[in-house]
Amino acid sequence: MAARHGTADILDAALHVREAARSATTGATGVDTVLAALSEVLEHDHASLSRWDPRRRRHTTLAGSYPEDATAYIETRLHRDPVFRVLRSPDRGGLWLGDVPGELLAASPGFQDVLSPLGIEDGVAQCLFTADGRYVGMLNISLRRPRRTPDPARAVVTLLTEALTATVASCPAPSPEAAEEPEGTAAVHRPGGLSPRELEVLAELTAGRTNRQIAELLYITPRTVGTHVEHILAKLDLPNRAAAAARAAAWGIRSSR
Repeated sequence: MAARHGTADILDAALHVREAARSATTGATGVDTVLAALSEVLEHDHASLSRWDPRRRRHTTLAGSYPEDATAYIETRLHRDPVFRVLRSPDRGGLWLGDVPGELLAASPGFQDVLSPLGIEDGVAQCLFTADGRYVGMLNISLRRPRRTPDPARAVVTLLTEALTATVASCPAPSPEAAEEPEGTAAVHRPGGLSPRELEVLAELTAGRTNRQIAELLYITPRTVGTHVEHILAKLDLPNRAAAAARAAAWGIRSSR
């Protein structure tokens, strides 16, 4: 399917993506229809939408056209790639290949071992976060030829982030309640009335990690971690993080990392 070239055409195509995303979130159509509609905005050689599984600490492809080895890398190794550390911030938009510093590409197994052999010269990776800062998955698009600049499709892809996030977040994941549980904590009994995410943050407090370090591990913002810590202290009626860590240790909750 050919991409639209004029700005009006691209915006019209973006509406098709939003419609496809709305249908996918209700289960009326599959996620593959969203990627098909997205190809009208940005013609590509490969693309995928994947969901993050926090319990298994890997991505699961919901729809995609990458070769098997590239899909396997996205699912099991991309979150450890040096480039991922740059693009996973909720405050940034998509990271386009042409904007990645050369030294970072040289250190990226994903580019050197996966994309480069495919002849990829352009594309974008976009981490998807819900409004409360929860990381749910990502969009990957790859092209074998560079895009022209200025490129209106760049801005449109960014505008579609909310719709793409809703699509990925709405897809069912295995054992959704268990997916948020820290290791060693049963879903049927959460100490102190803490939520699954609060227990996960509490577990990291036992390792003495800062809000920023916890945010990097859980793919949420430091501000969101701070909010969780405040809720933990309030629910447990504790004065500080050290006391919370001590309470967690007494309960047998600890970081698994």
